[in-house]
Amino acid sequence: MVAAGSAGFAGIVRSNQTAAFIVDCLKNDTTPERIVEAMAETYDAPREVIARDVEAILGKLRGIGALEE
Repeated sequence: MVAAGSAGFAGIVRSNQTAAFIVDCLKNDTTPERIVEAMAETYDAPREVIARDVEAILGKLRGIGALEE
C-alpha cells in the first residue's frame, strides 16, 4: 500500500496475504463482519482467528492513518 493523497497517511506499508485480502475488501463499502465472512469463505481457518486478524489489521491501518475510524 502506498499513500495516494489521503489526509493522514504518508508512506509505504508492507503487508502479508491476509492484510492484502483485507485491503482489497476495503476498496468497496464493507464492514469488519463482511470481511470476516469473505475470508472464512476463502481460507480454511477458524472464524475466531480470522476475526482477531481482521480487527488487528484494521487497528494497524487506523493507527497509521490509512483508515478512518
